[in-house]
Formats: sequence, C-alpha cells, structure tokens
Amino acid sequence: MAADGPMARALELAEAAARHGEVPVGAVIVRNGEIIAEAMNAMRSLNDPTAHAEMRVIREALGILSAERLTDCDLYVTLEPCTMCAGAIAHARLRRLYYGAPDPKGGAVDNGVRFFSAPTCHHRPEVIAGVSESAAAALLREFFSARR
Repeated sequence: MAADGPMARALELAEAAARHGEVPVGAVIVRNGEIIAEAMNAMRSLNDPTAHAEMRVIREALGILSAERLTDCDLYVTLEPCTMCAGAIAHARLRRLYYGAPDPKGGAVDNGVRFFSAPTCHHRPEVIAGVSESAAAALLREFFSARR
C-alpha cells in the first residue's frame, strides 16, 4: 500500500527521529480526516524508555481533546506497535490502527504476543497493516545498518 496523507506525515516524522539518533518511528492521530497530534520516537533524547512515538502521540491527542478516550480517532504509525504501545492503544480505545513495517522481534499486533487477539484484551481496534511498508522498512534498515 502507498502512503496517504497521514502515513506520509508519519514517515516524515520517522525520518526526523533518525536525524536525531532515535529509532525512526513516527506516528500521527487522525480525527475527522485531520491530523490532530503527531510524534516521533524520543527515548534517547528524553531518557525515557516509554517515549515511543505511539505513547507520545496518544498523550498529545488526549491532551488536545481533553479526553480520556480516542474512540473516534485513528492511529498511523510506521512500525508495528510493541506490547506497551498496543496496551495503550487498547486503553485509549482508538478506532483504527494503520501501521507500516512489521516488527518480527518487538511487534505485538501481528507478531509476538498478538496483543489484540488475547482474550484479556478489552478493546480491539481495526488493524490495517502494510501501509507504506517498503518505505518504513527502508528507513529502519538504513538506520540500523549505519550503526553496525
């Protein structure tokens, strides 16, 4: 699948994260067809292992909307979310999750624990995988090959 507006912006944020020495992951939250919040990975710069793009963008959107849930919002992220982020997505009650590259090692949606398929998961967003997968995967490959 090719990038649409929100995923294209998430990819730009991922590129910015890489320029700052962060793992290149970007995320945006869309409501009524408009991006209302955006973030990139910032674990190194914030010295915070929870500063994944998804966690940061969920917090930002909740603050902007002064809400405790994001039931009418969609999340676009360049990499398959990990278990922590999948949990936050479920708790925020996001309507849809669009992600780019799969993450066989750390992903928790279609890989690993498959969080949304667990019987204890209380909310399952609609999941659309592979949006701009090749572009997102290329960013990650370039980032990690430069560090090896």
